[in-house]
This record gives sequence, structure tokens and C-alpha cells, in this order.
Amino acid sequence: MAALEKNPTELAKAASLAHVPKSGEYEKMISGMLYDAQDPQLMKARFDARRWMHKYNNYFPDDPEADFESLANARKNILKQFLGYIEDDVFIEPSLAVDYGCNIRLGHRFYSNFNLTILDCALVTIGDRVMFGPNVSILTATHETEVQSRRDDV
Repeated sequence: MAALEKNPTELAKAASLAHVPKSGEYEKMISGMLYDAQDPQLMKARFDARRWMHKYNNYFPDDPEADFESLANARKNILKQFLGYIEDDVFIEPSLAVDYGCNIRLGHRFYSNFNLTILDCALVTIGDRVMFGPNVSILTATHETEVQSRRDDV
């Protein structure tokens, strides 16, 4: 069952993240309440995340002098443009798929092998020195299961 009120603890955590949409529906979403996913600001945030995912997943340096360090730095800079917070030495092998990206906090020396999916309709924190193998999925999204709410198009 969905939460009935906004969660001040989650709202405070979200306030420290970058690129967070400013809307009441966003606050409901991260609090675990029923929310309108068609809210214009949430739709824009998802669209922006897809733009950055495309950029990240398809980036590879053209410079013949490029090396792994330059690749890692460029990819980290792309991640900083759409993830909520990242520490130093973060590296994610493409492909990366997210819902919003702004709800994700990655710790120091985080590494993910290929095909990471994080559906971040809630806040996701991954700590320091964490390493994921390939094809890891973190799924915070859910859908309303109450019949009447679905009939009411909630």
C-alpha cells in the first residue's frame, strides 16, 4: 500500500541531490505515495535522463591519444550532468539505464560492469567501494495494485 503523506526524511535527502525536479508530484513519488507520472516536470526529468543516457552510452573518444583515464574522466563528467550525486573514482560500463538519474547517489570507487539498470522512482544510495557485475538491476518502481485506484486512473 502506498504511503499517505510525504516523508520528511526522504525530502531532506533529496534536497542534497542535483537535478531534482521541483514539484509536488516528485515529492509524493520519493515519499512512496501515489503520484501522477504524467506531471510535466517528471516527464521532463525522464526525457532529460534519456538524453544523458544516450550521450553516456554512446560516448567514446575520437582522439587517437585518448586512454582509459581520459575515457573515465569524460564519462564521469557526463554522469555528473544527470545523476544526483557521485563521489570520486566512479566508473560505469555502458549501458546504463535509469528513470530519472537525479535520485541516485554513488559512493567513492563505485564500479559497475555492463548493463546497469536503476529505476529510481525512490532514492537509491550505493556506498563506497561497491562493485557490481554485469546485468544488475535495482528496481524501486512499482505500480498501484488496488483495483479502485486503477479504475480511478490514479
